[in-house]
Amino acid sequence: MRSLPCVPRESVWPLPAPLRLLPPLLLHALSSPYCSACDLPLDAEAVFCAPCARALLPAAPRRPSPPGTQATPVVSYAAYGGPLRDALRRLKYGGRPDLGRLMGELALRAARGLAQRPDVAVPVPLHRRRLAERGFNQAALIAGRVAADLGVPLRSRALLRTADTPPQAGLSRAARRANVRGAFVVSRPDQVRGRLVLLVDDIVTTGATLDACAAVLRASGARDVLGLTVAQAE
Repeated sequence: MRSLPCVPRESVWPLPAPLRLLPPLLLHALSSPYCSACDLPLDAEAVFCAPCARALLPAAPRRPSPPGTQATPVVSYAAYGGPLRDALRRLKYGGRPDLGRLMGELALRAARGLAQRPDVAVPVPLHRRRLAERGFNQAALIAGRVAADLGVPLRSRALLRTADTPPQAGLSRAARRANVRGAFVVSRPDQVRGRLVLLVDDIVTTGATLDACAAVLRASGARDVLGLTVAQAE
């Protein structure tokens, strides 16, 4: 299996004083490759160093959805934990949008398990307030890399999040579904009507968010919806 490109990190040699004033992302672009989880210097381009790569665990089969709900088939690259958790947290909360492309490449590995070839890729959206705070939607960055490699259109504005719901972390399975019920709308039905939609996110836990998005996509005419994530959390 070919190695994946690595995210540049801080250089292993001291930076000249003028370069220390450059924006962090530009410094990353000028530095040597480091592991995206632990910052260990890498001799070759890769997402993770060898110890971190060995610590990755495969994603487990998803539990069945509650009766009366339509489960969205989802494939994930690996279990959420260890180095993958660290890399995703850096992406989302560490101001590292440059990691989105790398996480997208991991999602591409999972995409090999898709039963069908999708027609379009749609990221799970952030509410506009959270998007303004973070500055980017990590799911859109991941989906952009996936769409480019699969050769399908990226429809980042087809789906909107209209409700600024509390975070799903810490909620029960039933509470997660109630939390996102009615939170999403399809703003561009013409972009999904009659198409097999690849719904992309960074993490799936119970699948409540993906199922809520998939429900409105199907109601707007999508032929079907497949889910793709980088990580699967328990």
